[in-house]
Amino acid sequence: MIILFCRERGIKIKLRVSYFKQKYEGMPIIEDISFYLQENEFVTLIGPSGCGKSTIFNMIAGVVPIDEGKVYIDGEDRTGKTGQVSYMYQKDLLLPWKKVIDNTALPLIIKGDTKKKARERVVSYFPLFGLEGFQYKYPSQLSGGMRQRAALLRTYMFSRDIVLLDEPFGGLDAITRSMMQSWLLGVAEKIKASILFVTHDIEEAIYLSDRIYVLTERPARIREEVAIRLPKPRTREVVTSSRFNQIKRHILLNLSWKERSS
Repeated sequence: MIILFCRERGIKIKLRVSYFKQKYEGMPIIEDISFYLQENEFVTLIGPSGCGKSTIFNMIAGVVPIDEGKVYIDGEDRTGKTGQVSYMYQKDLLLPWKKVIDNTALPLIIKGDTKKKARERVVSYFPLFGLEGFQYKYPSQLSGGMRQRAALLRTYMFSRDIVLLDEPFGGLDAITRSMMQSWLLGVAEKIKASILFVTHDIEEAIYLSDRIYVLTERPARIREEVAIRLPKPRTREVVTSSRFNQIKRHILLNLSWKERSS
C-alpha cells in the first residue's frame, strides 16, 4: 500500500482518480481525467451540463465499469469496487414507508446491525444533523431541506470517510438552498469527512469549496484547478466580497472559453 501526501501541507490524500477515460456507445465522454481529494477537504467538480460529472462519480463508486483509469483510496487500488465511498444523489431517495430513524439507520442494518442497535447508533447523530424531534416522522412529513438532511445522514452512516454529493441541493428553492449550504459547511467541519461535490452553481461551488476542478464540455477534461483562498469559517457575507467575485468571474470565463474562441 502506498500512502500519498500533499507536498505543500503534508495532508493525506484520501482519494485519487487517475487517467479516467470513458465512452458511451462508442462516443468519448471522459478523456484523461485525474484529480485528488485530501483528508477533511471539500472539493467540487463544476462544468457544463452533460459533460460527465455524474459519470465520474459513478466510476469512482464502482457503479459503472471503467474503460480506462484507476481509483485509489488511502493509496490502495479500489477500481471498480463498490462500498468504498458514500454516494448521495440529487434526489433524497428516502423510502416513503419507513420513518426517518429507519431510513437513516438502513446502511447499518445492511452491514449487519440489528434494527435496535442501528437505531441506537444513528439517533445520536440527529442533533448534529438538525433532525432531533423528527425521528419518527415519515419523509412525506418533512420539508425539502429536512429530507436532504436525513438523506445526508443516511449517506454518512454508510461510510464516514469519503462522501460523494451529486447536486444535493439542486431541487431546493434559493432561500433553503442558501441555508443548507451554510449548514453543510458546519456539519462537514464537525464530522471531519472528505467531500467530493458536483454542482452547476458557480457561487455554490466557491462558497463551499477548498478547491474546484473546472471541466470542459464533452468529452470532459480538466480545464483548470482553482484554489479557493477565502477565510474559514465562511459566512454568507463572503459572497459579496471582491475576492469572491474575482473567482466567480475567472471561472465563468473559463467555462465560456469554447464559445469565445469559436
